[in-house]
Amino acid sequence: MAKIRLRFGGYQGPDSIHTAAAKTFGAKVLETHNSTVNFELEQSVQDIGFKAGDLPKMVASGELELCYISSIRLAEAVPEFSIFELPYVIKDRVSLFRALDGELGGLLSARLEAETPLKILGFWDNGFRHISNSVRPIRTPEDCQGMAIRTQMSALQGETFRAFGFNPTGTDINDFLDTIETDRFQAQDNPLTSIYIFCMHKHHRYITMSGHFFGLSLLLCNREVFENWPPELQESVLAAAKTATAYQRQLASEQDEIVLPKLRANGNEVIFLEPEERDAFEQKVASLRENYRQTLGPKLFELLGV
Repeated sequence: MAKIRLRFGGYQGPDSIHTAAAKTFGAKVLETHNSTVNFELEQSVQDIGFKAGDLPKMVASGELELCYISSIRLAEAVPEFSIFELPYVIKDRVSLFRALDGELGGLLSARLEAETPLKILGFWDNGFRHISNSVRPIRTPEDCQGMAIRTQMSALQGETFRAFGFNPTGTDINDFLDTIETDRFQAQDNPLTSIYIFCMHKHHRYITMSGHFFGLSLLLCNREVFENWPPELQESVLAAAKTATAYQRQLASEQDEIVLPKLRANGNEVIFLEPEERDAFEQKVASLRENYRQTLGPKLFELLGV
């Protein structure tokens, strides 16, 4: 009998903690299903001609069974995910994942299943996002004025950067990396681990530890495919997802301390904001955050404790 295929797609490549967690997931499934399951990991679909943003569609169509992807990519189908596009909403990892492992995660999972053919197997940590640029140290919103910044594919995040003083353009990560050596963009934002593994630090000398967004990644599966697997495989997949999620979050929480020395060794200038400097950025987007409290409803904010 042919083996059941579990093809897992990512986009961050071999050095990513997401890839490490995906490997852990596969190894855990194969512990009990090595004779019946064929696990394949495509570490970066960009290497085979796709974009990161294609991953949810590839899972929905059955081309892949699983993937990880930024929650931003699902916000059009499920507007509640927009809360993770708002600046300075997430204060710490502990309270966030307590909420996601509880009522908030249940609400988001149910909404995604109602609107798409996808199933959430885990909420992954994509880190606090910081600003890097090739022009000058950024300590105030005034330092951002007129600078072209690559943002994620999010109009809402574009509003944040516009309020800071940037000229934002939403661009897929591989398109941005293709032009990073040109003058198209002078700035971008990412967690430190992504700045390092995508070699952005080689082009952007200045890195401001702004922590303006927290990146949430989703471990996704094709729901119909999942439901058609034998019950014992479903149980193993859920158990493997739990193990991989715990491991991924552990790795993510360690990344800033691991990556910072590497950035400094490269000659990057890492800027830590004083409380009053950070407050100046928060004040620029306070009204935006409050407007969306009304748009999305207070329940989501209450579940996050903000």
